[in-house]
Amino acid sequence: MKFEPVRIGVIGLGRFGRLHALTLASLAEAELVALVARRRPSLEALAAELPGIAGWTCLERAIEESAAEAWIVASTTASHVEVTRTLLEAGKSALLEKPIADNLHDASSLQPLVRADSSNLMLGHIVLFNSEYRQLCTEVGHRGPIAYVDCVRHRPATIVHEFPGENPLHATMVHDLYATQVLVERAEPAHFSAQYHRTKDGAVDLAVAQLKWPRGPVASFAASFLTSAGMPPRGCDRMEVFGEGWSARIEPNPRPIEVWGSHAEWPLGLEIQAGPTGATGMMAEELRCFCRVVRGIEPVPAGATYHDAMQVQRWMEKLAEVAQ
Repeated sequence: MKFEPVRIGVIGLGRFGRLHALTLASLAEAELVALVARRRPSLEALAAELPGIAGWTCLERAIEESAAEAWIVASTTASHVEVTRTLLEAGKSALLEKPIADNLHDASSLQPLVRADSSNLMLGHIVLFNSEYRQLCTEVGHRGPIAYVDCVRHRPATIVHEFPGENPLHATMVHDLYATQVLVERAEPAHFSAQYHRTKDGAVDLAVAQLKWPRGPVASFAASFLTSAGMPPRGCDRMEVFGEGWSARIEPNPRPIEVWGSHAEWPLGLEIQAGPTGATGMMAEELRCFCRVVRGIEPVPAGATYHDAMQVQRWMEKLAEVAQ
């Protein structure tokens, strides 16, 4: 099948925006044609790695002057709705890094602009494209109903001080809520419970939650900012699934490679590699999927539609309401 590369721009050049840009530049399915940042120095910092890619500090001008037909929204969560609304109103397709917004009300305001099949708005959720997780989905499909899901996602304790006000329920647990949503085929839980642990200063450094589906599985989630300096720099993730007569476990972060010199290192925290010789891993697969969605070759996958994102946003709000 002949495939015309999708002309794509990236909005927001923080850690993930940079990775999106570098990955797109290495994909045959895409042509990176635009970069948008709030400040000119952010554009200049990436210019050495991506020479010749046009940059703007004004989104409206970028939409008008660039040839981009689709966009990656990797800006701050507070700007997600405004930026995405601008793109959708301009008739562009968007891949929006989760969450949609800080709250359900703002997230729901995009609904009139989103197509019924969500083909103009795909949610960025790289965990859905992780190779271990995709194999886990295959195993669940082959082996039968799930009885229990247990998810653990820990991040460095320094986050509490580096990002005041960040809550692990919204910052990290959300990944496992999306992953579980797909495993239970988007079924709605009947029971929500949650608990917080707080530092002596009152900051939330641990969120624990439980979901229960009618005549279905139980799921437990733990997300924290508790790992110490000697542990992997991006913490650690684990997901376990139990059914009748079977169980499975994935540990996608950090990746298995370990290096020892003066101290232990985990050089590949996430399954993401991008460079001039090509891109591999879950972000590359996510962006390839987005290109196929833009071209109408396949639908937005389960767990990445606007409607899926709204369901998980409602779950997070309910968990936050009941958290002790």
